[in-house]
Amino acid sequence: MADKKNYYDILGVGKNATEDEIKAAYRKLAKQYHPDLHPGDETCAEKFREINEANEVLSDKQKRAAYDYEQEHPGMGGMGGGGFGGFSGAGFTGFSDIFDSIFQGFGGGTVQRDTTGEDVTLQVTLSFMDAAKGCRREISYTRNEPCSACSGTGAKNGTAYKTCQKCGGKGQVRMVQETMFGRTVRVGACPDCGGKGKIVTEKCPDCRGKGYQRKETKVTLDIPAGVDTTSMMRKRGFGQASTSGGQAGDLIVTFRIEPHKLFRRDGMDLYVDLPVPFLTAILGGTVKAPDLNDVFDMTIPEGTQSGTEFVMRGKGIRGRSGTGSMHVRVIVETPAKLSRDQKAALAAAAQGIELKNYDKSKKYADTLSALYGKDPYKK
Repeated sequence: MADKKNYYDILGVGKNATEDEIKAAYRKLAKQYHPDLHPGDETCAEKFREINEANEVLSDKQKRAAYDYEQEHPGMGGMGGGGFGGFSGAGFTGFSDIFDSIFQGFGGGTVQRDTTGEDVTLQVTLSFMDAAKGCRREISYTRNEPCSACSGTGAKNGTAYKTCQKCGGKGQVRMVQETMFGRTVRVGACPDCGGKGKIVTEKCPDCRGKGYQRKETKVTLDIPAGVDTTSMMRKRGFGQASTSGGQAGDLIVTFRIEPHKLFRRDGMDLYVDLPVPFLTAILGGTVKAPDLNDVFDMTIPEGTQSGTEFVMRGKGIRGRSGTGSMHVRVIVETPAKLSRDQKAALAAAAQGIELKNYDKSKKYADTLSALYGKDPYKK
């Protein structure tokens, strides 16, 4: 073990060092031995390379675990200074295999890429009643539709293509770059096949190799009762076609709800103002009130005050999560024009009537008197 590099010793940390401790040690040493600070000093340059090599292994969980295993089981092959070459006896062929295993779930095969097409978002305008009661609506829009002639591959008859030799059909390649902080490895789309993993040898004549065609698409939406401006519907596969031969994206539908002349809405509850003749409010009776389907007879108790709210459960919007309530606020209609005889008759009728809110009115007058030092109702 004496002739092998110990990455923990190189960074000056213990074997149980945390990720933060390893990162801090690496930064400190990298600054100390950076070649730009020691031009022409081969010793510092070599030390800098060792520091980067140690950090590259110990800062990655999988590589660190593999390194620790090899340190504890030297019979499996040497690692220090050899850079993972000794793992060939354990089923690896070197550094690239360990890297691939990270991205392939340790199962081999190609690196999977998301080749799904982009989603399309549309806003549909609904009347208040259509949103509350549900409806069926056919909409049309233009999108990139998968080419039926080539099944979205862009190749003639869907078969005139070959596997990309550069990426081996993976659609991705690794790119290694040396930086001042060491070697970085990133995965990007293969430049030869554009990330598709295959190269078309003869283009589809219908779509000219694109894999899609620009077409108008029609779709029927069964809109459930109770949708509002926060609702969303998703239609799988009705979005943009994939540019890589994968599945089409989705159609996402949002809603704009038009206001109603009578009703207001809060969730599944309805709110409505109901005009009530003053005589009905005084004596009680029935009036016609609206709901989502028709009008119904609503009982107004005797002495109902303007602004009184009645809650009628089960008369709101019926949705998947249940049915809301309808809140009816009474607005007592006061006569605007009365003849002299009518006024006299009302004045005579009002004599001796006990008003429901008289005590409150008296307290209000007392409050005004206390504020302004006089009775506002005395002439």
